Amino acid sequence: MTSSASPGLARLNSATASDAAGLLHEVCASRSWGAAVIAGRPYRDLDALFAASDAAMAGLTADDLGEAMAGHPPIGRPKPGDPTSEREQAGVQEAVREELLELNLAYQDAHRHVFLICATGRTGDQMLAALKERIGNDTDTEREIVRAELGKINRIRLTRLAEQGDPA
Repeated sequence: MTSSASPGLARLNSATASDAAGLLHEVCASRSWGAAVIAGRPYRDLDALFAASDAAMAGLTADDLGEAMAGHPPIGRPKPGDPTSEREQAGVQEAVREELLELNLAYQDAHRHVFLICATGRTGDQMLAALKERIGNDTDTEREIVRAELGKINRIRLTRLAEQGDPA
């Protein structure tokens, strides 16, 4: 680790395995992903952390992906009191929320998990269009789309984690 490491990255690098697991669980709920990222420490910079995250994401099994998805609330219904969930779904307007929730239930029936998309920077209409497009995908296709979307979400959250100083 160089002295140019950001405060949050330095904190992640120096944290105990247990504390690092807690920090990374806020990024991704998959324990396998978190363990792989922890094993790669220390990270010299954000790009190295991204590379480790991407490699860990590529190695997740279907069960690991399920665990990761379980940490995400349905699009259109941010987790109450969770500023990350609320920030990421800020583009969902009330007029679109009902239709998103309704289609998400149909998607869950078809794929056995919530519709997952990197919501940051997208409008509710864009997410609704993606949901309508993806609902008919087969399970294998959808699993790989979800893997890519989780990777995008993880990068956004890792950036935020790396930029944060000591929360104390």
